[in-house]
Amino acid sequence: MEKRTLGKTKIKVSPIGMGVMLWFGGKRGIWRRMPYITSEIKKIMIKEAFDGGINFFDTAEIYGFGRSEISLAKALKANNIKDKDVVIGTKWMPMFRWARNMQRSINNRIKYLDEYTIDLYMVHAPVSFSSIKAQMNEMARLVKSDKIQSVGVSNFSARQMRKAYDALEKHNIPLAVNQVHYSLIRRNIETNGVLDTAKELGVSIIAYTPLGQGLLTGKYHNNPELIKDKFSFFRGTIRRRLDECEPLVQTLRQIGEAHNATPAQVALNWLITYNGDTVITIPGATKISHAKENAGAMNFQLSKAELTELAEDSEKYL
Repeated sequence: MEKRTLGKTKIKVSPIGMGVMLWFGGKRGIWRRMPYITSEIKKIMIKEAFDGGINFFDTAEIYGFGRSEISLAKALKANNIKDKDVVIGTKWMPMFRWARNMQRSINNRIKYLDEYTIDLYMVHAPVSFSSIKAQMNEMARLVKSDKIQSVGVSNFSARQMRKAYDALEKHNIPLAVNQVHYSLIRRNIETNGVLDTAKELGVSIIAYTPLGQGLLTGKYHNNPELIKDKFSFFRGTIRRRLDECEPLVQTLRQIGEAHNATPAQVALNWLITYNGDTVITIPGATKISHAKENAGAMNFQLSKAELTELAEDSEKYL
């Protein structure tokens, strides 16, 4: 698939990126609660993703307070991937902070990402002590000082997104993205105004958790015993929704057979196709197979009939 532009910027990204939220696990202390992925595995995952056409990588300050950012930069360097060949997005955590904190926080982001440019900097959630206007003013300062290339938000409502857009417009800077939870089993942005507002303003939607915590892969339907390996926070939700989404997973399987694709690949392809060029997605990866499978979701095209069938089968999630 051809690369897409982030909003009204000139930044081109692959329709499917790679999220590295879980790349901050370790062997000691609180980091042991997260998956431990060796540096070698991270290196191979980046190679599989990059070789498969992925050039967009998503991380954040809160993902281990720099550990995920450091891991990403090291894995890119280990593959001799140049800054000009990738797009990196990271996020400022606004909780219990004022907008002026960005000026301090950004220096750590730059340090942890080493030689890699912050192409996209996002406000992680609408929970700052400061107004949206104040936050966007600080973002504009970062753009004008060449510390970041573009501005985005995450988890913003339609109204909040419009406020951010209007504040940035005064600086002649476009709001590039709104990163939100969106998948075949979480389609509320299609009815709450977020998607319509993004299309109206020319803002890209970046969909996180695109596989519904793994429910859309079909692996838990094949083997419910795997649920016990998930983080305890997610186990109850997965068990409750397993039977509910069984028919949708069956449709994903059937369509996948026609394209020699997995249910996960079909679910990802629907996300990046159903709304034209508006939606980009960033499935996570903790295994080499994940990176390869995610990139492979860009190698086929769902028909209009298949897109419609999946939309109809998932209407209850609107």
